[in-house]
Amino acid sequence: MPLKFFLLLTFLWVSPDQPKLVKVKVTNDISVSIPKDWRPMDDLDFSQRYPSVRAPLAAYTNEDRTIDFSVNISATRWPDSNLELATQFFRASLQNMFDRVQILQEGTHEVNGKSFIFFEFESRINGNKTKEGESNPVLKYTYLQYFIQPHRTLVFSFNCSRRDRQAWEESARAMMNSIRIK
Repeated sequence: MPLKFFLLLTFLWVSPDQPKLVKVKVTNDISVSIPKDWRPMDDLDFSQRYPSVRAPLAAYTNEDRTIDFSVNISATRWPDSNLELATQFFRASLQNMFDRVQILQEGTHEVNGKSFIFFEFESRINGNKTKEGESNPVLKYTYLQYFIQPHRTLVFSFNCSRRDRQAWEESARAMMNSIRIK
């Protein structure tokens, strides 16, 4: 009996409280729930961490700026809603974007009446051994969802360090399942 009690206490102590999510309006057509204490990323913050030609529709981060959620429009346009072909394309893109990718879950699922392609994975980008201070690999946990429309693909992305995965993966899934698109 004492061992079971100890294990229960250990589990409760290690289990982090999930943050309270609040609904935010990304655009007139898109809303999502994010942690209450997160703030919008400014342009400089986003460009330093996610260099891209396209500015996101919205990007949010935690107080420490270590965990992010963004909504963007992909440069890839699909002429139809062939989710199987799109899934293969996006999976290949992920494999090329990182030095190593371990897919935890992938597929298609329905969120609030809409079909999404999703990937949940851990990634590694090797450091640059030729530059001092940049030789350590970057290890991330990411949950991506793609929503294909006739003239655009919306990309919803949650990112944190791999060491924070266990504390945040439940919240990441809840955020992704809260997406509403009109």
